[in-house]
Amino acid sequence: MKFKPLSDRILVKRLKEEEEKKGGIIIPDTAKEKPQRGEVIEVGPGRLDEKGKRVPMEVKKGDKIVFSKYSGTDIKMRNEEYLIIREDDILGIIL
Repeated sequence: MKFKPLSDRILVKRLKEEEEKKGGIIIPDTAKEKPQRGEVIEVGPGRLDEKGKRVPMEVKKGDKIVFSKYSGTDIKMRNEEYLIIREDDILGIIL
């Protein structure tokens, strides 16, 4: 199955956070927060401005990004979990 985001939406695969054990305590997966970093899998064509011109996206496929904590919609495709977010929810690109 292929997926192409519309407008200024972006398909992101979350990057796994490195597990830290403090004081020998292991935190169960259900208590852990979801990572706020991810890799851009697909990008939409960009939003339209007030004059109807297409504004190109600032991120591209393969970029590693940091996004807002509670942004986007989780989806599952091919037994993989992804996140669909808007370009405005991206805080920065990891260089």
